[in-house]
Amino acid sequence: MIKLFTYGSLQHDDVQENLFGRVLHGTPERIIGYELKRIQIEEEFGIVHYPVIVETENPADFIDGMVYNVTEKELHQADLYEGMHYKRVEVHLNSNQKAWAYSAADLTHF
Repeated sequence: MIKLFTYGSLQHDDVQENLFGRVLHGTPERIIGYELKRIQIEEEFGIVHYPVIVETENPADFIDGMVYNVTEKELHQADLYEGMHYKRVEVHLNSNQKAWAYSAADLTHF
Protein backbone atom coordinates (compact mmCIF):
# COMPACT_ATOMS: atom_id res chain seq x y z
CA MET A 1 0.00 0.00 0.00
CA ILE A 2 1.02 3.60 -0.67
CA LYS A 3 0.67 6.40 1.89
CA LEU A 4 -1.30 9.49 0.83
CA PHE A 5 -1.36 12.61 3.05
CA THR A 6 -4.54 14.64 2.61
CA TYR A 7 -5.60 18.02 3.94
CA GLY A 8 -8.68 18.92 1.92
CA SER A 9 -11.52 17.33 -0.02
CA LEU A 10 -9.84 13.91 -0.26
CA GLN A 11 -10.71 13.53 3.44
CA HIS A 12 -14.46 13.64 2.70
CA ASP A 13 -16.27 10.30 2.73
CA ASP A 14 -18.43 11.20 -0.28
CA VAL A 15 -15.38 12.15 -2.37
CA GLN A 16 -13.60 8.93 -1.41
CA GLU A 17 -16.68 6.82 -2.18
CA ASN A 18 -17.07 8.44 -5.61
CA LEU A 19 -13.36 8.34 -6.43
CA PHE A 20 -12.23 5.02 -4.97
CA GLY A 21 -15.49 3.13 -4.53
CA ARG A 22 -14.84 2.91 -0.80
CA VAL A 23 -14.39 5.06 2.28
CA LEU A 24 -10.76 5.09 3.41
CA HIS A 25 -9.69 4.60 7.02
CA GLY A 26 -6.98 7.09 7.87
CA THR A 27 -4.68 8.16 10.66
CA PRO A 28 -4.26 11.76 11.84
CA GLU A 29 -0.83 13.04 10.82
CA ARG A 30 1.17 16.25 10.49
CA ILE A 31 3.75 17.54 8.03
CA ILE A 32 6.35 20.02 9.29
CA GLY A 33 7.84 22.84 7.21
CA TYR A 34 4.72 23.52 5.15
CA GLU A 35 1.96 26.10 5.24
CA LEU A 36 -1.51 26.06 3.78
CA LYS A 37 -2.32 28.60 1.10
CA ARG A 38 -5.18 29.03 -1.36
CA ILE A 39 -4.84 28.46 -5.08
CA GLN A 40 -7.19 30.21 -7.51
CA ILE A 41 -8.65 27.94 -10.16
CA GLU A 42 -11.05 29.05 -12.85
CA GLU A 43 -14.08 26.78 -12.81
CA GLU A 44 -17.15 26.72 -15.02
CA PHE A 45 -18.91 29.33 -12.87
CA GLY A 46 -15.97 31.55 -11.94
CA ILE A 47 -12.83 31.61 -9.80
CA VAL A 48 -12.74 29.13 -6.90
CA HIS A 49 -10.12 29.05 -4.12
CA TYR A 50 -8.78 25.64 -3.07
CA PRO A 51 -6.30 24.76 -0.31
CA VAL A 52 -2.76 23.83 -1.29
CA ILE A 53 0.40 23.05 0.67
CA VAL A 54 3.55 25.10 0.11
CA GLU A 55 6.92 24.10 1.51
CA THR A 56 8.51 26.74 3.78
CA GLU A 57 11.31 24.68 5.40
CA ASN A 58 10.41 26.52 8.64
CA PRO A 59 10.00 23.96 11.47
CA ALA A 60 7.41 26.22 13.10
CA ASP A 61 5.07 25.75 10.12
CA PHE A 62 2.93 22.63 9.99
CA ILE A 63 -0.24 21.21 8.48
CA ASP A 64 -2.49 18.67 10.14
CA GLY A 65 -4.19 16.16 7.92
CA MET A 66 -4.93 12.48 7.44
CA VAL A 67 -2.81 9.68 5.99
CA TYR A 68 -4.49 6.89 4.08
CA ASN A 69 -3.16 3.67 2.61
CA VAL A 70 -4.13 3.51 -1.05
CA THR A 71 -3.36 1.23 -3.95
CA GLU A 72 -1.37 2.27 -7.02
CA LYS A 73 -4.63 2.47 -8.98
CA GLU A 74 -6.24 4.68 -6.31
CA LEU A 75 -3.20 6.96 -6.29
CA HIS A 76 -3.57 7.45 -10.05
CA GLN A 77 -7.29 8.14 -9.57
CA ALA A 78 -6.33 10.81 -7.00
CA ASP A 79 -3.90 12.30 -9.56
CA LEU A 80 -6.75 12.63 -12.06
CA TYR A 81 -9.06 14.07 -9.40
CA GLU A 82 -6.55 16.75 -8.40
CA GLY A 83 -6.07 17.74 -12.04
CA MET A 84 -3.51 19.89 -13.78
CA HIS A 85 -3.34 22.57 -11.07
CA TYR A 86 -1.82 20.18 -8.53
CA LYS A 87 1.28 18.01 -8.59
CA ARG A 88 2.06 15.03 -6.43
CA VAL A 89 5.06 15.55 -4.14
CA GLU A 90 6.73 13.37 -1.55
CA VAL A 91 6.46 14.68 2.01
CA HIS A 92 7.96 13.57 5.30
CA LEU A 93 5.41 12.96 7.99
CA ASN A 94 5.87 13.89 11.62
CA SER A 95 5.92 10.12 12.34
CA ASN A 96 9.12 9.79 10.24
CA GLN A 97 7.33 8.11 7.35
CA LYS A 98 7.12 9.29 3.75
CA ALA A 99 3.86 9.90 1.92
CA TRP A 100 2.53 11.50 -1.23
CA ALA A 101 0.64 14.80 -1.05
CA TYR A 102 -0.61 17.36 -3.54
CA SER A 103 0.96 20.80 -3.93
CA ALA A 104 0.48 23.55 -6.51
CA ALA A 105 1.73 22.72 -9.97
CA ASP A 106 2.26 26.44 -10.58
CA LEU A 107 3.15 28.69 -7.65
CA THR A 108 2.03 31.84 -9.47
CA HIS A 109 -1.69 31.18 -8.82
CA PHE A 110 -1.71 32.51 -5.25
